[in-house]
Amino acid sequence: MENSKLHVAILSSPGMGHLIPVLNLGNRLVNHHNVEVTILVVSTTSSPAESQILKSTTSQNQLNIIEIPPVDISSLIDPKTTMVTQLCIMMRAARLGIRSTIAAMKRCPDVLVVDLFGTEAFPIADEFGMPKYVYIPTNAWFTALSTYCQVLDKEIEGEYVDQKEALKIPGCKPVRPEDVVDPMLDRNNQQYREYVRQGIGFTMGDAILLNTWEDLECTSLKALRENEILRSIVKVPVYTIGPLKRSAEPTGSKSRLIEWLDRQPSESVIFVSFGSGGMLSAQQISELAWGLELSQQRFVWVVRPPTEGGADGSFFTVGNGSDGIPDYLPDGFLTRTHSVGLLVPQWGPQMEILSHPSVGGFLSHCGWNSTLESIGSGVPMIAWPLYAEQRLNATMLTEELGIAIRPEVLPTKKVVGREEIEKMVRTLMQYKEGKAMRDRAKELKYSAENALSNEGSSYKSISVVLEGCQKKLLSRNNV
Repeated sequence: MENSKLHVAILSSPGMGHLIPVLNLGNRLVNHHNVEVTILVVSTTSSPAESQILKSTTSQNQLNIIEIPPVDISSLIDPKTTMVTQLCIMMRAARLGIRSTIAAMKRCPDVLVVDLFGTEAFPIADEFGMPKYVYIPTNAWFTALSTYCQVLDKEIEGEYVDQKEALKIPGCKPVRPEDVVDPMLDRNNQQYREYVRQGIGFTMGDAILLNTWEDLECTSLKALRENEILRSIVKVPVYTIGPLKRSAEPTGSKSRLIEWLDRQPSESVIFVSFGSGGMLSAQQISELAWGLELSQQRFVWVVRPPTEGGADGSFFTVGNGSDGIPDYLPDGFLTRTHSVGLLVPQWGPQMEILSHPSVGGFLSHCGWNSTLESIGSGVPMIAWPLYAEQRLNATMLTEELGIAIRPEVLPTKKVVGREEIEKMVRTLMQYKEGKAMRDRAKELKYSAENALSNEGSSYKSISVVLEGCQKKLLSRNNV
């Protein structure tokens, strides 16, 4: 019987960077673990790319997708309200709609999984008698910092960024003050209080599910599971279920982009993209263009108009904007680079590009989705962190994993000059250092594939979680 399948509801907060890993988890459960999945999306009305990916997923009939009607939070925010605060307010305001949606479903879900912004929906799971899990679609180091922040909040005086020493997280690599996540940059901002609250929420479910794998983060995972101090805070089991990432989707007819990549030599192209939300200033775009041109390397660049606001300026609106030739690039840039470069306006098929044999490097904002897609393609990186936890990710990629190089200054603090960009691109694409990173990235690619194989650690972790859910449901039904 179809209804004998476990029915899992996964709640996604708004934004492409949150929706994509939720869809990846849903597809994994459906295709590899014989589970029925309903995705609950707290929607916004401003992202064409998000609407497109939902429509594409729905047309494949793999997942049930229900959009929770947008909630009006305009009276609760002002123009200075940060992205993190907006998301937290939005998810709280959506609770009534989430509950109504679940109550109206023909078959009530057996299990509720929420993303990192959704833990305040846990009481709904309790009301309906569902086991509840938080799915953190990023790494274990971030999770350790987030859960431990409630302790740092009490122990450390003043701003974290002004500390003279790295922040100590029990059992983990210390976090340099300049690498803290965005909400920790200003303790007087509402988003900091939201972040501390969020970290506490991570520990309120039945377990934490992480989009990483055992071999990638041995130290942080051991701390989350075994360190006495950290365990007293985390309390619940921690499972690795990654790397969950999109697959390249072949289409019937090749696009102009793929045809162009087909004509390039193996591993000769650097892909430049700042994810679904990242944006640069006009001056930085100009320097990046000059750096790419001076490097004389082949490139594919996903370009967006410059921002006058924060680096996360297109988080809610990716896909909006003109598809015309950009007028914010240096004069003559397109003419001078037409034989070696290709510009993609606004949004590009990232997995199809990264997995193409001609691509040998990735200049990235270091969002975790993009990081996993790069590792999964065996492609090393130039780490260019912009917002959220990306500075942490960049440090892990460069210092722990050895698959990336980064500018000497933080790109959010100072414009990275064309000469440094030229040097980084040449290093990654031409020199021995870049080849060594490429070899290491390929090793991690095989490690990632093993984790998700039927005998792999992540496959087994998902199976253990699902078996635990079945036992809880049997126990509940027998009462």
